[in-house]
Amino acid sequence: MLKIKELTKLYTTDEVETTALRNITIEIRDGEFVAIMGPSGCGKSTLLNILGLLDSPTAGEYYFGKEEVSGFSERQRAQLRKGAIGFVFQSFNLIDELTVFENVELPLLYLKVPASERQQKVKEMLERMNIRHRRNHFPQQLSGGQQQRVAIARAIIANPRLILADEPTGNLDSTNGEEVMKLLARLNEQGTTIIMVTHSPYDANYAHRIINLFDGKVVTGNSKEQFHV
Repeated sequence: MLKIKELTKLYTTDEVETTALRNITIEIRDGEFVAIMGPSGCGKSTLLNILGLLDSPTAGEYYFGKEEVSGFSERQRAQLRKGAIGFVFQSFNLIDELTVFENVELPLLYLKVPASERQQKVKEMLERMNIRHRRNHFPQQLSGGQQQRVAIARAIIANPRLILADEPTGNLDSTNGEEVMKLLARLNEQGTTIIMVTHSPYDANYAHRIINLFDGKVVTGNSKEQFHV
């Protein structure tokens, strides 16, 4: 599904040049659940941003499916993101001024889904996430676990091929964190490819494979078990 070859990312200012990623080569298959681990500052979030088409590499190739996308313009990246990629963040990134229903509906608005179809899809998704009773609440009226369920509902409402999760349990207690991880695991079992950045060995155990980064380089990328597509 995804392949990056000799990918490098540099950040340059007037005084210093910082190498965030160094000649990384990774392939991730359809239906795989991959955890990316490593110490703070090793390049995990930078890699996730590039995989999510939120940023572009300085050098190297990035194939999303069969399409080479490393040179895409921001408009092209945004167009591909809308329907193909869902994001789940540590800080939830919900819009405080919108209700639960409106937050989940947002990706469908961007995709110009007709109103009646949007309404039905969001109702079904809120039911699936066990948050339909909170549909008219605002994010600040929810617990952390409920906010993350809303964020996941928003991420998957458009049936993306890929979910990118950046420390999805980082702001949750252990009970809510486990609930979120089980939810991601179920989505993966249903065929969604998931790439997750995490510091948690416990959360990483849900993945099929762990990729370890150090100083912007891949140091290991071992399968935990035999994975079948």
